[in-house]
Amino acid sequence: MSLLTHVLACLFGMGSWVAINGMWVELPLVVQEIPEHWYLPSYLTVLIQMANIGPLFITLMHRFLTIAGSLHSVPLLVLSFLLSVVDCTSSVTFLPFMMRLHPQYLTTYFAGEGLSGLVPAMVALIQGVGVVHCENVTLLANTTAVNSTTAVSGDLQAVSEPAKFSAQIFFLFLSSMMVVCLIAFILLNCHPAVSRERKSNIYYVTDLAQEKRDQGLSLHSQSPEQKPMISSQEMARWEPRSSFGRGTYSNFEVVFIFFVLAWVNALTNAVLPSVQSFSCLPYGNQAYHLAATLAAVANPMACFIAMFVPQRSLILMGVLTLCGTGFGAYIMAMAALSPCPLLVDSTSGSVIIVFAWILFVLTLSYVKVIIGVILRDEGHSALVWCGAVVQLGSMVGAVSMFPVVSLYGLFKSGDACNTKCPI
Repeated sequence: MSLLTHVLACLFGMGSWVAINGMWVELPLVVQEIPEHWYLPSYLTVLIQMANIGPLFITLMHRFLTIAGSLHSVPLLVLSFLLSVVDCTSSVTFLPFMMRLHPQYLTTYFAGEGLSGLVPAMVALIQGVGVVHCENVTLLANTTAVNSTTAVSGDLQAVSEPAKFSAQIFFLFLSSMMVVCLIAFILLNCHPAVSRERKSNIYYVTDLAQEKRDQGLSLHSQSPEQKPMISSQEMARWEPRSSFGRGTYSNFEVVFIFFVLAWVNALTNAVLPSVQSFSCLPYGNQAYHLAATLAAVANPMACFIAMFVPQRSLILMGVLTLCGTGFGAYIMAMAALSPCPLLVDSTSGSVIIVFAWILFVLTLSYVKVIIGVILRDEGHSALVWCGAVVQLGSMVGAVSMFPVVSLYGLFKSGDACNTKCPI
C-alpha cells in the first residue's frame, strides 16, 4: 500500500464536507451577528438537505414563509445552499471515484470524511468560539424628585468572549482546505505513485472473491460443512439472491442495508445536529464544546478502527444501529427537556451527555463504514446508490425536524446565566 495514496485519499475525503462542517462549528460566533440567531442551525439543516432537490426547497420556503415578511441574512443562506449543492453532489460522485483505487483506500476516504468535521472543530476550539461568561447588568432608573439617576441591580447576562481571530479568517481557512482537497484530487489522478495503486481489469473481476477468501468476513462465506442441517437447495429456496450488484445478498438483505443507511444518516446528519444546542447547552458551554469536539473525533476514530477491524456482518450492523439509536434517543430526550434536563446541575449530567454524543457518533459512524465496505464489494453502481440513499435519509430527517424546531418551537432554549431549574 502507498502511504502517499492513503494521505491523498484522506485529503480528498475531507473535501466532501469540510466547508459545510466548518459552518457548523463557527455558528456560536456567527449567530451573534445575524437575525436568525440560534434558529440558524435549523435553517441550515433544511437548506443543506434541500440542496438535493431545488424545486422542493423553493416550494417549502414559500409554504412556511421563512423568507418573506421578516429580516433574514439572505446572502448567507443562499451561499450556504449553493455550497450544499456541491457537497451533496459529492456523496454520489466521490465514492464511485474511489472505486478506481484498491478497496483498502475507501476506508481511508471515510476517515477523511470524518476529519472534515474534526479539523474545523479543532480550529474553532483554538479560535475560542462560543465562550461566554456571566456579568451583572446594571439598569439606570430615573428619580424624578431630585432629577437624578439611581443604579439598580439587574439580572445576570451572558456575554461572549472575543474570539482570537475573526469569522472571516476562519472562512478563509475553509477555502484553503478546499484548495488542498483539490490538489489531492489532481494528484490522485495524475501522480505516478498513485497510478500504480489503481485497479487493473483483472482486479476488477477477482477482487470480491479474493477478499472473501482472505478475510472470510461475509455472512455468506461460510462453507456447507458449517451448516450441515441446511442443504444448498434449501438455502437457495429460502434465500433467493437479488439482482443488486453482484447478487451477494438477498432482496430482504439489500432492503435492510439501505434502510439502515438512510436511518443512520437521518440521525447523524439532520435529526440530532438540529437539537445539539438544546441537548448540551443546559449543562454549560464546556459540556457543549466537549460534546461537539469529541463527537467530531469519534467519527474518524470509527473509520480508523474499521481499517484494522473490517466487518461485513449484518448482525453486527443491526446491533450497533440499535445501540446508536438508543444513545440518540437519550440525547433527544434531554433536548426535549431543555432547559432543565436530567442532572442539569451536576457534573455527572455533563459527563453523561458528552459520552452519549461520543458513543452515538462512534457507533453509527462504524455502521456507515460497514455499509460502505459491503457496497464497495457490490460494484460501482452500488456506491452510487449508497450516496443517493445517504442524501435521501439526510433530507427526510431535515424536513422532519425543521417544522418541529423552527416553526412550532417544541424545543426551548435556556439562559446560561439566569435559568433556574427545580431541584
